[in-house]
Amino acid sequence: MTEELDLTLLLEQHKKEKWEWQKKESQWANDKNILENDKKIIEKLSTQIVGLRKRAQEAEGETTVVKGIGMNSPEMRAALAKIKEAGEINKLHQELNGKLQKRLTEVEEDNKRLSQQVSDYIKKYENSIRGLGL
Repeated sequence: MTEELDLTLLLEQHKKEKWEWQKKESQWANDKNILENDKKIIEKLSTQIVGLRKRAQEAEGETTVVKGIGMNSPEMRAALAKIKEAGEINKLHQELNGKLQKRLTEVEEDNKRLSQQVSDYIKKYENSIRGLGL
């Protein structure tokens, strides 16, 4: 009986070890699948990163070219010269407009004085002028 008991215990222990071994194998298989999926994702992301880096470098290169050529191109120099000339013309127009405005104010003041002088003259000689029929 002891032998049977020992065999039974050994059999149960063997079943238990086999069950644990199968659980470990199953976990290893799951871990292996997860690792393989992770590797695929990492490879895909690495490819995307390389592509994005290349696009960023190309964009930086184009920006550098545009900045370098754009500001020194004949068209840009001509445009800047025209802008400078327009600014100088604007300044001259403002000065001239200021002078004209000052002269207009003087003429308006002279006109008011002359109008007042004519009015005063008419009042002074009103009766004489009416007598003449004017």
